Amino acid sequence: MSDSEYVKIYTGNYIIVQLIKDRLEQVGISPVIKDESESGRLAGFAAALQGQPEVYVHEKELGEAVKIVETVRGEMENK
Repeated sequence: MSDSEYVKIYTGNYIIVQLIKDRLEQVGISPVIKDESESGRLAGFAAALQGQPEVYVHEKELGEAVKIVETVRGEMENK
């Protein structure tokens, strides 16, 4: 995704990625989730790939998306 208009805003565990995805969608931002371990599992290589999912957003939505990620991370740290 390096030659695209999308920017990675978060890499982490699946639960937090899903929470960020839901919050972004609530404000009309459509994130792209890249999860190599899930792709590997579907291809039959589950043991070979142990990555963390990544969240990407369009560069035009970056400012608002980063605020949402910071909010979610703050909520998770306070629990």
